[in-house]
Amino acid sequence: MPYITPAELAERPGAREIAQVASAVHQMVRDDALMDAALRGGDRSAWTSEENAAANTALARVLDAIAEAGALIDGYLVQRGYQLPLVLSPTSTGKSVLTAWARSITRYLLNKDRVTDATKDPVARDYQDALKMLGLLVQGKYSLGVGDPEASVQAGSTDVRFAAEAPVFGRQQLRAFR
Repeated sequence: MPYITPAELAERPGAREIAQVASAVHQMVRDDALMDAALRGGDRSAWTSEENAAANTALARVLDAIAEAGALIDGYLVQRGYQLPLVLSPTSTGKSVLTAWARSITRYLLNKDRVTDATKDPVARDYQDALKMLGLLVQGKYSLGVGDPEASVQAGSTDVRFAAEAPVFGRQQLRAFR
């Protein structure tokens, strides 16, 4: 199950960035509206067959990057003990966290040819942050939040409570001997 869809990538970072980084060098998608329609599965009959072919090539690269990001995330989740495929409700905080991580990883995979300083590049920084948070999730130091299936198992197994009889010689009983 993909953690992010092409339509969600059309929302953020947007069709323009996706068209720039996912297009082949010799087959650039020049029209942002065409890339937006391709990402959202909209009507592309207004464009020529060559333009649609370029958009299909870019969309194939996007889908490949989404699959690769999902496989990377699944690799971390399985180390933590999650049953895959991970099914979270759309309103779960874990769903939005996984979508954010998948967005960061997908953007980084699409921007592989980018030559910049990794400490100053927001795409590389977001990718590193996503990997760091996935590492914390594996270590048990981070939770996916409300609806996290692994958190409820962990909380139930470490909850320890002690019960005992009332004390024979407590403060109240010893006050009578003053």
